[in-house]
Amino acid sequence: MSAAKQGILEAKPNHLLVATIAIMVNFFDTLGIGGFAPLVVLLKRFKLVQDKLLPGTLNTALCLPSIIEALIYIKNVPIDAMTLLSMITAAIIGSLLGVKLVARLNVGKVQLVMALALSLVLMIMLSDKAGFISAGGSALGLTGTKLAIAITGNFILGVLMSFGIGPYAPCMALVYSLGLSPIAAFPIMMGSCGLVMPIASIKFIKLHAYHRRVSLLIGTTGLIGVVAAVAIIHLLSSALLTWAAIIIISYTVWQLFASAHRYLSAQSA
Repeated sequence: MSAAKQGILEAKPNHLLVATIAIMVNFFDTLGIGGFAPLVVLLKRFKLVQDKLLPGTLNTALCLPSIIEALIYIKNVPIDAMTLLSMITAAIIGSLLGVKLVARLNVGKVQLVMALALSLVLMIMLSDKAGFISAGGSALGLTGTKLAIAITGNFILGVLMSFGIGPYAPCMALVYSLGLSPIAAFPIMMGSCGLVMPIASIKFIKLHAYHRRVSLLIGTTGLIGVVAAVAIIHLLSSALLTWAAIIIISYTVWQLFASAHRYLSAQSA
């Protein structure tokens, strides 16, 4: 039996612990914070999954919740169909092409550029909140040049998924800078991930490169967190959603800078 197959047949994990992690991670994932980073931390902290099985476990465990998140937001959040479909399609194409680019580009430099770009958008958002400039908007769709920029931007975010850079915060920043309503980011980013992750999951399942029990537990019990978060987000105003986006983007900028520093430092050592 291969090492990977042995990995999915490890001793049964603590079901209550995994279920608690699943609900918490998917709750915050549904609110736009993202699930990969916190799930990695928790799985490693409690030694639930071997490091070599983490990528496959992340994708397979969060696949079903991501699909459900996408369906819920696409159904319940009003947004122009052309804007939604074109941006999601661009992200999917970008993610498929991104696999071929991973080996050619310096991941640390990509993370650094993304962190700087998000920092600029963050400054614009904070300046808007302070009343120095007028930015953001309440539009539910894009046309013309703005739509072309949105499609190009989401294509790039799709490519960056292959580098392990989550699209949530960058998508929020992109949507905000183009004048869309903050809530419009949710069906776009959830739809993008919801359609990309099954493709990746199939690959990991065929390779047996995932922890089967942990993936099943998180994929099922995590739906409780999804439902709870969806119930809350509909109670939030546009202003609160914008502040939530600022917090999420700030956290992502810090993560990207830290990750880029570690990566570039390791290369120069």
